Amino acid sequence: MASRYWVVSLPVQNSPSTLWTQLQDQISKHSFDTPLHRFNIPNLRVGTLDSLLSLSDDLAKSNNFMEGVSHKIRRQIEELERISGVESGSLTVDGVPVDSYLTRFVWDEAKYPTVSPLKEIVDGIHGQVAKIEDDLKVRISEYNNIRSQLNAINRKQTGSLAVRDLSNLVKPEDIVTSEHLTTLLAIVSKYSQKDWLSSYETLTSYVVPRSSKKLYEDNEYALYTVTLFNRVADNFRTSAREKGFQIRDFEYSPETHESRKQELDKLVQDQESLRGSLLQWCYTSYGEVFSSWMHFSAVRLFTESILRYGLPPSFLASVLAPSVKAEKKVRSILEGLSDSTNRQGNMGGGNEEANNVFGWSAYWKTEDEAGAGMAGLAGDADAHPYVSFTINLI
Repeated sequence: MASRYWVVSLPVQNSPSTLWTQLQDQISKHSFDTPLHRFNIPNLRVGTLDSLLSLSDDLAKSNNFMEGVSHKIRRQIEELERISGVESGSLTVDGVPVDSYLTRFVWDEAKYPTVSPLKEIVDGIHGQVAKIEDDLKVRISEYNNIRSQLNAINRKQTGSLAVRDLSNLVKPEDIVTSEHLTTLLAIVSKYSQKDWLSSYETLTSYVVPRSSKKLYEDNEYALYTVTLFNRVADNFRTSAREKGFQIRDFEYSPETHESRKQELDKLVQDQESLRGSLLQWCYTSYGEVFSSWMHFSAVRLFTESILRYGLPPSFLASVLAPSVKAEKKVRSILEGLSDSTNRQGNMGGGNEEANNVFGWSAYWKTEDEAGAGMAGLAGDADAHPYVSFTINLI
């Protein structure tokens, strides 16, 4: 599947079928590896010149918005698939792969009646895509909130001993608790363990001899217990801090430990559920956005073709996917089929009255005269003697 397509329209002098045959022949002879397809645009409602000009001003901006939403959903799908470890599936529109949907595009008359004004169609498409984007933001926020909670818990369980949750490292038999005795947990630098073992018994009075036991060690610290009388616990904390040892507050509670475990399990389940539902929603919504985008592209090509070639509508719309090395040759073919004679033929003769109504003699300019303005109409960064804009799927 190509990742980039050109949607173009060429002015028709004789008949669309004749021009289509010429285009096919030229592509076959000079760029045979360039996929070429008809882009079927229905007879849309033209409206007035003012309405077309006003609509044209917003087309590029709206296209960028829809392309951005499409890419945003696609990237979200790729991230969710990577996290889930699932094999990447092909993106579809109602079960049809997106590249096939584009190259075999059929206008949805039930969803977008062709009798509706073009602006009404565009506004409806834009509103639908905007609603999907808003929904995406809410769903991603909900999913990321669960992920943040889990990450916070995981940091507590896998981070440094100075900050992590100790409940899964301490067993009931490690703690001595009685009327007179208590067990403290000391965080000792990995390189200060000898100092700890040689000094903990003398940090204060009433420390139980040989009561310190190492429970765990990471890359920075070691976790030790020490048992002493309750009444000297505060003195011990002060002396330990002065020596560079950290005493962590800890109270072992089987109920608390079990509650945290259940909370973690629920968050994991919630995350998996949200990830699955978000992925499924993204698959469906990508298809909806892509379909909306292609209908918008049809309106855009129709509008810019009328503004470029005049009335009545007489142009050939097609979709091409040239490779980078074939671009120059394909551009040359398209320009050759839309030369000045062809354009003048389309805009003269029997079309003169309609073109004058739209003020075409003033609107049309040569490429040199139009400059940047022509580029805006064409939808690409550079001007061509035909309408052309790019659809980037990725």
